[in-house]
Amino acid sequence: MQRQRSLLALILVLVIASITVLTRIPIRLGLDLQGGSQLTIQVKPTKEVKEIKREDLDAVLKIVEGRINGLGVSEPVVQTVGQDQILVQLPGVSDPQQAERVLGGTAVLDFRRQNLVVGTQLGVRETELQELLLKQQQLQAKGDATAIAQNKEAIAQKQQQIAELEREAFEPTGLSGKNLKNALPQPTPNGDIWAVGIRFDPDGAEKFAQLTKDVAKNGGRLGIFLDNKLISAPGVDPKYAQTGITGGNAEISGDFTLETANELALQLRGGSLPFPVEIIENRTVGATLGRDSIQSSIYAGVGGLTLVLIFIGVYYRLPGVIADVALVIYSLLTLATFVLLGVTLTLPGIAGFILSIGMAVDANVLIFERTREELRAGKSLYRSVESGFYRAFSSILDSNVTTLIACGALFWLGSGLVKGFAFTLAIGVLVSMFTAITCSRTLLMTAIGFPQLRKPELYAPKLQAFGKSQAGAGQ
Repeated sequence: MQRQRSLLALILVLVIASITVLTRIPIRLGLDLQGGSQLTIQVKPTKEVKEIKREDLDAVLKIVEGRINGLGVSEPVVQTVGQDQILVQLPGVSDPQQAERVLGGTAVLDFRRQNLVVGTQLGVRETELQELLLKQQQLQAKGDATAIAQNKEAIAQKQQQIAELEREAFEPTGLSGKNLKNALPQPTPNGDIWAVGIRFDPDGAEKFAQLTKDVAKNGGRLGIFLDNKLISAPGVDPKYAQTGITGGNAEISGDFTLETANELALQLRGGSLPFPVEIIENRTVGATLGRDSIQSSIYAGVGGLTLVLIFIGVYYRLPGVIADVALVIYSLLTLATFVLLGVTLTLPGIAGFILSIGMAVDANVLIFERTREELRAGKSLYRSVESGFYRAFSSILDSNVTTLIACGALFWLGSGLVKGFAFTLAIGVLVSMFTAITCSRTLLMTAIGFPQLRKPELYAPKLQAFGKSQAGAGQ
């Protein structure tokens, strides 16, 4: 009895903990249930590679998966479509443009040394641009439309000259994003501005030290280019003229917010896409179908579960009622486990959960049928229950292990929604074994401890042998 009390206390604690988890932490829902973004990426050939092969498509797929993982999207679906397309489903992502920027960007990082001669010309042009901008403000205050239009055209020409000089003002050094080891967003003293901290591999660290040494010694600036666009041009303190900046760490500064800094870091960590890509479809999947699916699934699940509970209770009498209680406990424990493990529920995942409920019912049916056989054989109630659980255990274990093997095969060989189905089914099977062997047994053994619950008709009808042996139940 002391052991039964301890197990009852454990079950009660688990139930309370499960209810607490389910009321405080929402269950994650997949794209088919909560909506999100869906993108189709077209992989294009290059001059060197005329035709996209399977290994080329897999290389792009790997980089896309890496970038999505950095976004923190739950249960994304990334799979190839045909010979040159990749389908991406992002549940819960309400900004498809952000996903497009992260997935479609090439993110080629390049470090260049400033050409001082061209740099001087660039400085002159930038000064002239500032003068033109100041003049534009003055003209706008006067309201001279003709002069404003002429000055605006001069500003555009000056900006074009500066852009051309920027491309010529910095020379390649051989240090690029290929030498990156890691990239992470990091705050700056100005809380609203963020930067991207980068770390080079050993070869990149050596190149960076030599580059910063040259810039510190000869003057000028270090140009940081992303996709051939200058994003930052920091100077280098003259104190590094002898050794350069060693250690392999650097910082990309600019007008970054936390979101844009994180996007850039993701692209840099993911690497450059080996082939040009184009987002040929970018659409938002509404949650209307998801709500209908959830509602239909709830109706089907509640209706089916109610019928099962009624049948089990009527057919197996008191053990059936106890099994019903165990199934409710099973449902709470399984859903709480989903939440704690961060499982994202999809329609296939719900199907796996409902299927696991059927496995839990099967386990109780096996136990109660074995118990009835023992009662018909003339054993006492206590002995019959013990033997029923003992004899049914091997069958329950075999069936559940077989199901777990199938789940493992589906999880490792499948993808996307198939993995979700396999994972939820596996969790359900494991929890069902616990509830069938522990919860059902503990509750039933506790019940037979009360004299008023030892009547034969509470366990099965027409069990004469059980009635005859009732007198020896306490022996």
